[in-house]
This record gives sequence, C-alpha cells and structure tokens, in this order.
Amino acid sequence: MSEPKPFAISKWVVWEAYRRVKANQGAAGVDEVSMAEFEVDLKGNLYKLWNRLSSGSYLPPPVRAVEIPKNSGGVRVLGVPTVADRIAQTVVRLYLEPEVEPMFHPDSYGYRPGRSALDAVGVCRERCWKADWVIDLDIKAFFDSLDHQLVVRAVSKHIDTDRRWILLYVKRWLVAPLQRPDGTLVARDRGSPQGSAISPLLANIFLHYAFDAWMARAFPGVRFERYCDDVVVHCTSEQQARQVRDAIAVRLAACGLELNQTKTAIVYCKDDDRRGSYEHQRFDFLGYTFRPRLVRSRAGRRFVGFTPAVSNQAGTRMRREIRRWRLHLRSDKTLTDLARMFNTVIRGWINYYGRFHKSALHPTFRHLNEILTRWAMRKYKRLRYYRRRARRFLADIARREPTLFAHWRLGAWP
Repeated sequence: MSEPKPFAISKWVVWEAYRRVKANQGAAGVDEVSMAEFEVDLKGNLYKLWNRLSSGSYLPPPVRAVEIPKNSGGVRVLGVPTVADRIAQTVVRLYLEPEVEPMFHPDSYGYRPGRSALDAVGVCRERCWKADWVIDLDIKAFFDSLDHQLVVRAVSKHIDTDRRWILLYVKRWLVAPLQRPDGTLVARDRGSPQGSAISPLLANIFLHYAFDAWMARAFPGVRFERYCDDVVVHCTSEQQARQVRDAIAVRLAACGLELNQTKTAIVYCKDDDRRGSYEHQRFDFLGYTFRPRLVRSRAGRRFVGFTPAVSNQAGTRMRREIRRWRLHLRSDKTLTDLARMFNTVIRGWINYYGRFHKSALHPTFRHLNEILTRWAMRKYKRLRYYRRRARRFLADIARREPTLFAHWRLGAWP
C-alpha cells in the first residue's frame, strides 16, 4: 500500500483543471509542448503532475515572455506558462477561488464566475446618469508592480492549515523567472505575469484589500466599478472627485502601486441636464467610450445623454483584424464559405460591442462590406472593374439572405 501524500489534492480536480485549460487553448511554453503533444500521454502526464503537486516537489518552469504592442505605444509583456504549469495553476485556482469569492466586493467584476465586463459597463452607465463626475483611474504597470509579500499576506488570510500547500505554490509561481526570446532568464522579485491562470485571481485578492475594502471603509458612499486593475469611481462633485483621487493615490502608494497621473482623469458626465463644461468629458472603460452623444428616448424624443458606445480603439482593432483575414484574396471561396469562416468572430463583436449603442458598429461593418465588395470584383469577371455594380450584387444577396452574415442582420448591408 502506497504512503499517503503530504498534500491532499484530488485527481478529479487535476482532471477538471486539464479540461478548463484545454477549452481555453493557448500556446506552448518554454518546453515547446503543445496541448496536442501533452495529450499523447495524457494519463501519464496528468498523473505525473498530480504526483508532484501532492508531494510538494512541483517546481514551476520559467514563463515564456511574449511582447504584445500596446495601443498607447510601447509593449505589454505577457507570460506564457507551459501546458502542465497552466494545469497546475488551475488546480490551485479551483481550490482557492471558492474560499475567496464570497468576500469579494459586489463592484468587482473581473475574472469572477457569473460576472462579466458587460455587467460592469452596464452598471457604470447607470451610475453616470446619477453622479455628475467620474474618476477614470489608471494604475501604472499594475501586474509588473505587485508586491510579492503583500500578495502572500493577502492569500494567507484564506488558507487553513490543511491547505498550506496553496501558499507554497503561489510563492513559487510569483518568483518563477521570465524567459526572453533569446533564452535569457529574468529573475522576478515583483509582479505576476499576465497570461497565467493564477494571476487574475491573485490580482483580485490583492486589490480587494488594497482598494475595494479600503474604499468601503474610507469612502462608504462612493460607488465604483473595478474590472481587475481597470477602475471607474463615481463622485457627486469635482471637489469630492479630487479628494478621492488624491486619497487613492496615497493608498496605492502604501501598497506598492503608483497612480498614473498622466492617464488618470476627472471626467464631467456632460448631458442635456448638466450645465457648464470641463476639460475631460469622455473616458474609455472595457472597450467602450463614455461621452455625450445624441440618443433617442423610448418615446422618440432626441436628447444628449452620457452613454457608452464602442471605442475608437476597439473599432481600429476590429478593422485591423478584418484586414488580416485578407477576404478579398479568397476568390476560391463562396460567399457562404466566408460567412461560415468568420461569422463566429463577427457575432462575438456584435454580442459584446453591440450591447450599448449598437449603431456605432456600422463604420466597422461598412469596412467589412467594402472588403467583401473587393472580393466580388476579384471573383467575378463581370464585376472586375465595376465597384458600384459589385455593391449592388452584394446588396441583392443581403436582401435575399439577410442572415447570411451576422452583421447583415443588423441592417449593415452593402
């Protein structure tokens, strides 16, 4: 009979963690082992992982560093763990998340079960109607700046003696080095790499104590929405907004974080009922731009409201993705083929960015229709030199089959 393991970790939890990692896909880590390669000996690999986790001998490998260009310039460094390490991190998350989830603040939305970014946008929209001022917070290099000691202290509040192994592995993941593309290793004494399975949960636990719980104590009447490190705070006056912003800066500094003063702004939620103006009358939150815009009431009356719609940056990203598809060069495909290939992505955009002020998506979809027009001109000789005729050709198809492309259902016809 085999000796019991030091740590009681269920094999079924390891299996569930594998299922979740598989569903999320993801690239290979520093060992260059893909999910398909890991699954060649799935049972053996999962057993080996369980055995090491249960015995306390599991040591995380380095995290592969991948640089992603930021819209504002510069790069964001993502950390790509190995497949096995992502499964190990998900195991810990499955044990830790039920312990911390009940204590999270109701205005925390990021990476939590049953909550979404659209929930945060919807609540923010309603609160902008009630409070005249917003603090659009930007925390400088949040994931790169996390204080390891404070993270461990926050996590330890929720670990009983039977599960001290969770803390052991959290500490190991926090200091696992980054491996650059040239193979060099970068030691880490701060931060938690974006891209890992455990980082969002650690970030939420940290910010619960650093921000959410502190706000509830220091400013109990001030509402906010937080999606991980993306935060909007609602205030009743400019004076209150300045006071709260300055207090938040002091609080974050005490927790090893820095408020980005150039990107943090106090915004006036201008609409028909709010007089005067202010330097900042718009802000971006989770892919939406909140600003004064002409809207129509249910009774048909037009008025200026402070409402969200898809941001210019999100529109630019979608159009860039559409160009990457190179539809106009796929003359070997039928229109039905193209719809089948890309409708899932288009539908995803509509479901997210079309929740509020859907008509703001039309410029993006006009761009898509224009590329479909180029596809028609390339595919059919009779349309090759006649752009207007190609548009009419697509418009006729859209009238006959308005559900062929997901965006045609919105009335965004060629």
